[in-house]
Amino acid sequence: MIELGHVTDRKPPFRYAAFVRVGFSDTDAQGVVYYGRYMPYFDLARTEFHRHVGRIHFGDVDFAMRAITVEYVAGARFDDLLEVFVHVERVGTTSITYDHAAYRADDDTLMATAKATLVCIALDERKAVPVPQSFREQVEAFQR
Repeated sequence: MIELGHVTDRKPPFRYAAFVRVGFSDTDAQGVVYYGRYMPYFDLARTEFHRHVGRIHFGDVDFAMRAITVEYVAGARFDDLLEVFVHVERVGTTSITYDHAAYRADDDTLMATAKATLVCIALDERKAVPVPQSFREQVEAFQR
């Protein structure tokens, strides 16, 4: 299995991050990353975090985005290498909240932060169900 992310202790409480390189198509007419392109960066880090703790496929349940709040701090540009950190802030009954932070790798400048809440849903009914206990345990074991 190829994992695009990595375990890290550079930015506590974050313990996991993934690298992403800014592509030309990620930039706007001003030459900076278009604000909406940060969501796929955060999604990549979150997916690789799931891969690392051993849960990409959840069977008949999965997570759906409920809310995301992003704070833009500095403008990344074409070909910048970003290190996108992810941390599980909270696991509720049917939801999980993640913190994210994207830093430019070469000078450690904070580009953006985000807080995302995903809801665990039954795929057949598209309604909220409890977060699987096995996933809770995997996240807790990793983040200890």
